[in-house]
Amino acid sequence: MSEKLPSNALVVQSALREQGVSGEIVVLPEKAPTAATAAAQVGCEVGAIANSLIFDADGAPLLVLTSGAHRVDVELIARTAGVERVRRATPEFVRAATGQPIGGVAPVGHPAPVRTLVDNWLGKHEVVWAAGGHPLTVFPTTFDELVRITGGRPVDVE
Repeated sequence: MSEKLPSNALVVQSALREQGVSGEIVVLPEKAPTAATAAAQVGCEVGAIANSLIFDADGAPLLVLTSGAHRVDVELIARTAGVERVRRATPEFVRAATGQPIGGVAPVGHPAPVRTLVDNWLGKHEVVWAAGGHPLTVFPTTFDELVRITGGRPVDVE
């Protein structure tokens, strides 16, 4: 299957293997611009989708892996991260920080580590689906595994 993966997804698959993750990247039949469309394609609850949101936190990238059932409270995240301002990152900022496009940002496989916060709500699901580095790719994982492979900090996001 990896022969059919987009190049960014191959980078992510390699990073996952290096971290001992056994979940395979899956190519979706169509793009999933929302957590609801991703959930429908993989057959899970919306809350089990780990949205990868890159924010500009005082000029540095901040990855928030949030449940598809939540909206991120940027003021809460700023306080949690200890920064003055958190705002939505531009597509160029996201690509520079992760090497991946908006809509497909994986929790790993970035050119350099990105500070990461992981929504505690994801821990309510046995299996969580995260982006695989391309808008058509996802992979199954767990809350604990996401925290481990990202070095992320479990937090409340709303």
